[in-house]
Amino acid sequence: MEPPLETVTRFCEAWTRLDLDEIVSFLSEDAVYHNMPLDPVTGRAAIKATIAGFTAGLDRVEFEVRNNAADGNMVLNERVDRFFWPERTIELPVMGTFEVSDGVITAWRDYFDLNQFTSQLNPG
Repeated sequence: MEPPLETVTRFCEAWTRLDLDEIVSFLSEDAVYHNMPLDPVTGRAAIKATIAGFTAGLDRVEFEVRNNAADGNMVLNERVDRFFWPERTIELPVMGTFEVSDGVITAWRDYFDLNQFTSQLNPG
């Protein structure tokens, strides 16, 4: 079985293909996804629906991982997430925390500034 850091690295790389089935294949059936400013989402199907909601209409996504650290089954990564729509690009600094067990991500928490995201989504 691959180390947790490798699982998370491949998960981040999968986002560039925007294949939701591939993305959620890295998650356990009962995984918890928590964008810290928002409510957590539990279960692979619910996470897939959440991801589908915020990726609708995107041309592509990039997760630029700047730093990774692993301790046992915990992986931390500092990254810049970029979301490319035809009319705009949003860049968002993120700190991600992942728990990996038996080769799959069981918990995924992203810490970011929601206002920074929404202000780029709806520039005033």
